[in-house]
Amino acid sequence: MAVRDVIFGASSRWLFEGPENDVVISSRVRLARNLEDIPFPHLMNEDQASRVLHGVRLAATTPEVYRELGPMEFVMLEELSPLERQILVEKHLVSPQFVQEPRYRAVVVSEDEAVSIMVNEEDHLRIQVILPGLQLEEAYRLAEKTDDLLEGTLNFAFDERRGYLTACPTNVGTGLRASVMVHLPALVLTNQIGNVINAVTKLGMAVRGFYGEGTEALGNLFQISNQVTLGPSEEEIISNLLGVTRQIIAQERSTREYLYRENRQAVEDRVWRSYGLLKHARIITSEETMRLLSDVRLGVALGVVPGLTQRQINELMVITRPAFLQKVHGGEMNPYERDLLRAQVIREKLI
Repeated sequence: MAVRDVIFGASSRWLFEGPENDVVISSRVRLARNLEDIPFPHLMNEDQASRVLHGVRLAATTPEVYRELGPMEFVMLEELSPLERQILVEKHLVSPQFVQEPRYRAVVVSEDEAVSIMVNEEDHLRIQVILPGLQLEEAYRLAEKTDDLLEGTLNFAFDERRGYLTACPTNVGTGLRASVMVHLPALVLTNQIGNVINAVTKLGMAVRGFYGEGTEALGNLFQISNQVTLGPSEEEIISNLLGVTRQIIAQERSTREYLYRENRQAVEDRVWRSYGLLKHARIITSEETMRLLSDVRLGVALGVVPGLTQRQINELMVITRPAFLQKVHGGEMNPYERDLLRAQVIREKLI
């Protein structure tokens, strides 16, 4: 497995169908870790940054890691083109901020893309596990296993009173950020999403857009995550987020059922119009694609659109993004050229 296989591949493990996948696209757990006796990344010199890279490379490629997690590839960001780095963002394997300055940064990716590690982002290591559907507990167990395996070689900065030490105070303690990506078209259509976001925020959760902090909710997709890392245990953080997510799932499903029961023809018309545009359009923007895919995804969940799966919709969300399209094309394209190719790719996938 090579990182370029990841880049060219249309699928990742998190795109598969998982538990509660009609509402929950994926579950993610991220652990922030730093090495002892080395300043945080924003304070490091080049020699210290190189020491972190060397240490993580050794730790991620030990026989124990290979036996437990399978092959893990380590690649320097500078070895990837700007387009290739952006595809890693589009596949949710790294953060948008991470690829903006590639010097002295690297990424480690497992064969199925469930595990990825950003090296020298805001912290020395950002260990991420992302799984399909509602699998927060499973994602946490895999992240914990990865953390333990790496700690067999690396010494992480830890304080008995404060917990794991991190560059940002909001991550101190467990260093754990757990999140779910949820599809909430019914709550948006009925103008309930604002109340839901307010209620979730009061429970100590954050609601963000498609690519996390500072991004918009494309295609009615939202990321819900914990805000507090110091105080509650890892198990409590996961349990709290699970409870909130299950309430949101129930509310979204009941709203979908109400909409379909009270406005069946209107819902089916919206779904089929969106499907028709996707299947026959010759020019289509990225934003319009996400909006139409949201409608069709709702139709698949309601049983309106036969023959399509949630996994197919999930994959279309990735392969129609700007960087992925340009990589398939073989070079940079202007927005109009991307809109033409995007429409062609969608038509071919929906035949």
